[in-house]
Amino acid sequence: MTGSEPEEPEHYRVISRERLAKLRESESVTFSSRTQQSAALLERGRNSMVKGVPMAWMHGLYRHPCLFVDSGAGSTFRDVDGNSYVDFNVVDLAMTMGFANPHINDAVNRAMNTGAHFLLPVAEAIDVSEELARRTGVPFWQFTLAASGANTEVVRIARALTGRNKVMVFDGHYHGHLDDTLVARAGGKVGPDGLGLPKGVENNAEIVAFNDLAAAETVLRQGEIAVVMTEPALSNCTLVKPDPGFLSGLYDLAHQHGALLCLDEAHNFSFAYGGLKRAWDLPCDFLVLGKGLGSGVSFGLYGLSAPVAAFVDAHTAIDLGEAGVATGGTTYASTIAVFAAKAALEEVLTPGAYERLEGLGLRLSSGLQDVFDELDLPWRALHLGPRSGYCMQAAEPRNGAEAYRSIDVDLIAARRLFMANRGIWEAMPTAGPQVSFVHTEAEVDQYLGLAREFLHAVRVQGTE
Repeated sequence: MTGSEPEEPEHYRVISRERLAKLRESESVTFSSRTQQSAALLERGRNSMVKGVPMAWMHGLYRHPCLFVDSGAGSTFRDVDGNSYVDFNVVDLAMTMGFANPHINDAVNRAMNTGAHFLLPVAEAIDVSEELARRTGVPFWQFTLAASGANTEVVRIARALTGRNKVMVFDGHYHGHLDDTLVARAGGKVGPDGLGLPKGVENNAEIVAFNDLAAAETVLRQGEIAVVMTEPALSNCTLVKPDPGFLSGLYDLAHQHGALLCLDEAHNFSFAYGGLKRAWDLPCDFLVLGKGLGSGVSFGLYGLSAPVAAFVDAHTAIDLGEAGVATGGTTYASTIAVFAAKAALEEVLTPGAYERLEGLGLRLSSGLQDVFDELDLPWRALHLGPRSGYCMQAAEPRNGAEAYRSIDVDLIAARRLFMANRGIWEAMPTAGPQVSFVHTEAEVDQYLGLAREFLHAVRVQGTE
């Protein structure tokens, strides 16, 4: 290796690339033989859908052919070939309440019988907003169709209120598919993170390292940032937890330099009762929730502090009248979304349920650590609430750059195939296995047994 070559990741020394390639090849053959009906539907779908699927992202999320699903119940779904999978991806946290949850099913049925949408409020919307205010400490709330829409409106409100244009995000971030935050740093420069984004989109964003208050202050001091957007814990680059005092310090710096702070808990709200906002007593100007709160119903919400809500109140757009902040959507705050949110908060997302969830998450992470130790892998099992993960280095990451060192696409692709062929649906590469409110201890143990079997199969042996 020359001095100009990139340093080999630490975990390459303990994972056999030869064993990994052979295992992935054999598991791909097995996967294909088990999913022939899905393959036939995928081929048929190519005649009317891009990549054969109704959302092309369904193709891009996996390194194996996309499955077609027949049904789901509890923690498990079944494909059209009759194979069952215990879902540790939890539909990217959109189904943390489980498939066919009876409370959500009843709520959606009542909503449909009431009237799916009126473009007028139902009284239950007040119940939802009051409960969210009580639970999180953020007093005012608005519905959208997804967290992407919520973050879009947050940025617009912040720009209108501050008179500034730029958004600050952190390396390793993901805040949905909105132009303003679909940016990434490469080669020391910020650029668009995908095709089709407006020219110059990178000029509206600044990216700094998570857990680096000095770097954040350097950018904030320039007086161009309208809003700082961050998850309390980064969850789309494995898992990165904040240093003590980082988030409260970030809020203070933002306000000191005339900016606002948004906590995006589209993922983190599932990590603790009331989200990490409540668990860690965090200050903010905006709080974004998404994924239908894990109900499977498409909606998002965002909370506003009293001063920010007063500004929006004074600058609400009037149809064919006074111009205001560009917010809202025809299908936002439907009866379906409101009833589902109310049922989720009152019937599913209870303190007792979160306590049980934390226990399962601890069982998962401690079990993974036991597997690493048994196989003499110098790794750490990540853990926060129900989430675990594979940190393939001795120390947990403190920022996105450190976290991405553990995202080994080839290793994860092979692990996903291995798990799927044995009845486990593994998490996506940027996430990590997570338990839901309906997983059982036996299912966690099933996951751990297969993780051990997989890692043993690809671990470098003493003779190599």
